[in-house]
Amino acid sequence: MDITWYGHSCFRLTQRGMASIVTDPYDSKAVGYKALKLRADVVTISHEAPGHSYLTAVKGTQRVVNGPGEYEIGGVFITGVRMSAGKNDGNGHQNTLYVFDYDGVNVAHLGDLNRVPNQTEVEALGTVDVALVPVGGGKGLNAPKAAEVVSLLEPGIVIPMHYSTPDSKIKLASLRNFLKEMGLGKTEPEPSLTVRPTGVPGETRVVVLAYER
Repeated sequence: MDITWYGHSCFRLTQRGMASIVTDPYDSKAVGYKALKLRADVVTISHEAPGHSYLTAVKGTQRVVNGPGEYEIGGVFITGVRMSAGKNDGNGHQNTLYVFDYDGVNVAHLGDLNRVPNQTEVEALGTVDVALVPVGGGKGLNAPKAAEVVSLLEPGIVIPMHYSTPDSKIKLASLRNFLKEMGLGKTEPEPSLTVRPTGVPGETRVVVLAYER
C-alpha cells in the first residue's frame, strides 16, 4: 500500500483494488499549505477542527468516519479508538485514533493525540506496522512525548506529522526536535512510501515524507 503526505495531519492511503482513504483533510486558509484537491472513498476525522475536518477538500467520498468503532469499507478494516485529553488537561480535547488494516499492513494515524496512552489503550490499537505520529506540539504530542509513544507502540515505521514547515501557518516545533529524540540527524524526505507485509522492518525506522506542494 502507498502512503502520501499532504502536510499537517493529512495523508492519502491507497492500494489497488481496495478503498482509498484520506485522513484529517485541512482548510488551507487555516493551516497553510496548498489547497487540497483530493479524491478518496473514505475520509477519517480525528476531531472537529479546520485543520482536521475540512471535508470540502475531498471529492468522491462514499463514507466519512469520525468516531470510535470498527468498520470494514472497500476491503479495508478500520478501527477507531477514542483517546481524549489527559486528566490534567481541561480543554475537553476529544481525539480518535485510527488503525487501517490494508491486507495485513496496519497503519495507525494518531490524529492530535496529546498524551502518552496507557498500556490498556496501546493494546486496544493492536499491532502497528506504520505509525503516523504528531511531533510538533501545539495541541498534539511534543517531541519527547512522541518518542515515548513510539517506544510503546514499537512500529516498524514511524512517519512524523503535525510539525513546522515553510508552508505551515500554525505555530509548531520543527521536525529537528523529534529526530534528535530518536537519535537521528538530518533526514532526506521521501516523496511517498510503499509498504508491503513482508517489507516492514523488525526495528523501528523513521521515514520523513515530503509533503505534496
